[in-house]
Amino acid sequence: MALRLIQVNIKARDDAALGRFWAEALGWGISSEAPGVTNLEPEGFSWPDPDAFYVDLVTVPDPATVRYRVHLDLATTSAAHQAELVARLRELGATPADVGQGDVPWTVLADPEGNVFCVLEPREIYRDTGPIAAVVVDCADPRAMARFWDEALDWTLHEVTDDHASLRSAKGVGPYLELLRTPGPPTVWNRVHLDLLPHPVEDQEAEVTRLRALGATTADVGQGDVPWKVLADPEGNEFCVLGRAST
Repeated sequence: MALRLIQVNIKARDDAALGRFWAEALGWGISSEAPGVTNLEPEGFSWPDPDAFYVDLVTVPDPATVRYRVHLDLATTSAAHQAELVARLRELGATPADVGQGDVPWTVLADPEGNVFCVLEPREIYRDTGPIAAVVVDCADPRAMARFWDEALDWTLHEVTDDHASLRSAKGVGPYLELLRTPGPPTVWNRVHLDLLPHPVEDQEAEVTRLRALGATTADVGQGDVPWKVLADPEGNEFCVLGRAST
């Protein structure tokens, strides 16, 4: 098995504008592989470096309302850094968001298209993740989801409780994948999803078959004839298994 979480994919009304926001927010490089697609990568890395994590933004029609089940947590190194980052993100176009968080030490914001994300207070566990501390997936059963993703990915399972589970690259680089117990019904469509990369990429079909055996299901989000395969995890969150033409 060699299947890793390579990037998050964010659906956008305007991929170029939203890409500029996130490139500035993360301090990453920006490029475009095709019209309607903006690619972000950490400076000094090129796709698909196994030590790097990426963000793709893709322009698609957007439903009027959607409940976001996947979001990014950004890391900070000090209270001053957290305050400075929040201020800079506000200047770039982020706005405060209320998701019922109450009095918490992290700051919840929404990007210019309304995608919610968090700027965390300094935490030792995220000291070496880079600007993205974690990709957080809301779920009903973190233990069951951890079993699926632990088998699905070539990553290390670090923690499992009834309320939270976390995984990270076996190399100890990049963000964590965190599964967070969250009440409420699942959304029917996620604007943010995970992209997985087989190695070698020729193993795509074998990996898709293996994921189905683990409990994944085939998903149709209107993708048509594309080189990647769209699946859903056991709680219905869509993700893609990339193929040779994917970048």
